[in-house]
Amino acid sequence: MNCGARSSSLLGSFCDHSLEEVNSMKTCAYYKKNQPLFVEGSLQRGVYCLNQGKVKVFTRGDEGKEQIIHIAKEGEIIGFRAMFSGEPYKVSATTLEESNICFIAKEDFLNMIDTNPALRNGIMQELSKELGDRAVFITNMAQKSVRERLAFSLLILGDIYGAEEINLTREDLANFVGTATETLIRLLKDFKDEEMIEIHTRKIEIINKQKLLHLAGK
Repeated sequence: MNCGARSSSLLGSFCDHSLEEVNSMKTCAYYKKNQPLFVEGSLQRGVYCLNQGKVKVFTRGDEGKEQIIHIAKEGEIIGFRAMFSGEPYKVSATTLEESNICFIAKEDFLNMIDTNPALRNGIMQELSKELGDRAVFITNMAQKSVRERLAFSLLILGDIYGAEEINLTREDLANFVGTATETLIRLLKDFKDEEMIEIHTRKIEIINKQKLLHLAGK
């Protein structure tokens, strides 16, 4: 009822009665940084609602290198896509920072979908939007140079982090962009010299969004 992230989540349109039902089903837990929520290949148990913190969703290549495909922020629900296929998770999810995350068991969540049209419609809209967003993301990552991909990725991350500075390890940022860490570090220095970003130890501040937009071709 008092969740600050609820207004931006799939549960944002729930009435008081529905919220009471969700409240009776959920369990909430504190997660340390780099703590896994679920692992690729494991069976789905339920869904995770981010109250506070950020989570990376990723796959691993043949050599074990991560490819980060999404970074979830406060208000997002992750883990529900695997429930519709009935297959094990195709991705892994791990916290990027200290997080408060609520969990709803698979059976309870599926029952909610059956009985709550607002949630069912919200999930359909979310999946449709994700399909379009993923197509744009894949196209950009496949057809752009590493320099252009970094600009594109920083714009995405800027939207995710909002007023905060982007706070990712260089390895995680490289795995999001799809390049080697050494290449990423060199390009970040170039972006700083070109006055597109400022670097504060590990955190990144976007100071010229228009230059990034132009470089990313948006």
